[in-house]
Amino acid sequence: MKSSGLRINNAELWGGTIWFAISLFVLEQGRSLGHGTVNQPGMGFMMFWLGLVMAGLSLAVALQAIKSEGPSVRSLWAGTRWQKTLIVIATFVVYAYAFTRLGFLLSTIPLMLVLLRAIDPVRWTVAIPLSLGAPLLVWWVLQRLLQIQLPTGMFEIG
Repeated sequence: MKSSGLRINNAELWGGTIWFAISLFVLEQGRSLGHGTVNQPGMGFMMFWLGLVMAGLSLAVALQAIKSEGPSVRSLWAGTRWQKTLIVIATFVVYAYAFTRLGFLLSTIPLMLVLLRAIDPVRWTVAIPLSLGAPLLVWWVLQRLLQIQLPTGMFEIG
């Protein structure tokens, strides 16, 4: 199937092409906001230059895919654990719903516990302290050191 090095099912070619299209959108949005100059950056300064870097990198990936044979699109999805992917998506949907209602701590602790036990299960002796300790540490750094207000929820915890 490989005649000139270009295969239509080359995953790297598709990835590079899609990211190139996204980078053109980012670049155009930055340009429309006005990118200004280095000394006086405009609203779209970062978007414009980020879009330019993204375009260059994605173009490099696409050109490399044309030169060499990359993995097929089908091979990237082989062995995907869809059940675990759906668990993660559902967990984050519930987390997004519960975040403002329950607050940062009461929503993040169960999120961590579900992710640690459901995806690639770790022992309970590791999962419980980690799911309690990590959110508490993040809460302490954000709330106390950086003085960033986090949602406390209806129970006013945190």
